[in-house]
Amino acid sequence: MDYTLVLIPGLAGNDVMWRAQLAGLADRRPVVTDVHSRHSGIPAMAAALLEENPGPLVLCGASMGGMVAMEAARQAPERIAGLALLGTNAGPETEAMRVIRENAIELFGQGRLAEIIEPNVGFAFHPDNARDPALVQAYLQFVLAAGAEQLIAQNRAVITRPDARLHLARVRCPVLVMCGEADQLTPPECSREIAGLCPQSRLVMVPRCGHMLTMEQPGVVNAALVEWLSAIIPA
Repeated sequence: MDYTLVLIPGLAGNDVMWRAQLAGLADRRPVVTDVHSRHSGIPAMAAALLEENPGPLVLCGASMGGMVAMEAARQAPERIAGLALLGTNAGPETEAMRVIRENAIELFGQGRLAEIIEPNVGFAFHPDNARDPALVQAYLQFVLAAGAEQLIAQNRAVITRPDARLHLARVRCPVLVMCGEADQLTPPECSREIAGLCPQSRLVMVPRCGHMLTMEQPGVVNAALVEWLSAIIPA
């Protein structure tokens, strides 16, 4: 059976954050979706992804992309052959994070993007990787390029995300859960919770890595994905 491997970026992300995976998984012909930039709300993003990618799917989502992947599995469980959930959170927004995001949204609306995004590097990356100029520049470039409108809309989508924990126990496909050991934005306990809820899960903790797994430790991420995918999509 032919499966489509769909890579789902995180908030303000694009194919740049999947560059190493597009190369390392080329024989699985992955595609990067941009539904997060064209639809408001996680459910609408998931519905568009399902509509635009017919047939059976293997979904690999990072951060907000993982939220979209989990929602797609809720909407069409019979079509999802595998879920890879990288640095994401199945629970609803906490009040503390909602306040932080609402404050950021206000500043984005004033055009003060760099004021919020540049300090975020220290939270998004492991300290070792935050000192890599090329890595940091690539991250800042695509996040700032998303623009205020997208940053506002996607943060609002995350604030109003559904509680995926309510349906993960019914997921019957293989699930790979990955998290950076030093992830400050979606801490390891979030990934442990997801792995504990999904019946066919495998949990991989990535050392010397923060939230941006695909960029910080591409070799480790690719190796885990290739091993996991080999049972779903033959090379």
